[in-house]
Amino acid sequence: MNELMSDAIELTIAGMGFVFIFLIILVFATMFMSKIINQFTPPEPVTPARTPRAKPSATTTVDPDTAEAIKKAIAQYRSRHKK
Repeated sequence: MNELMSDAIELTIAGMGFVFIFLIILVFATMFMSKIINQFTPPEPVTPARTPRAKPSATTTVDPDTAEAIKKAIAQYRSRHKK
């Protein structure tokens, strides 16, 4: 039983060691590839170009009954949700 536990501990340490070494290599490989890619890509623009916002072509009017219903709904909501 004792030999079995020592073999299990050795196998666990070896497995964790291999994973740790692989992750270290992966980090350095990723950093290296990032440096190579940055050399071949153009730099990003400092400020993005702004696109003008489209203005509404026609103003829509709300009929008085709908406006009154909206006002009542807002008043009712505010009365129920006071802080």
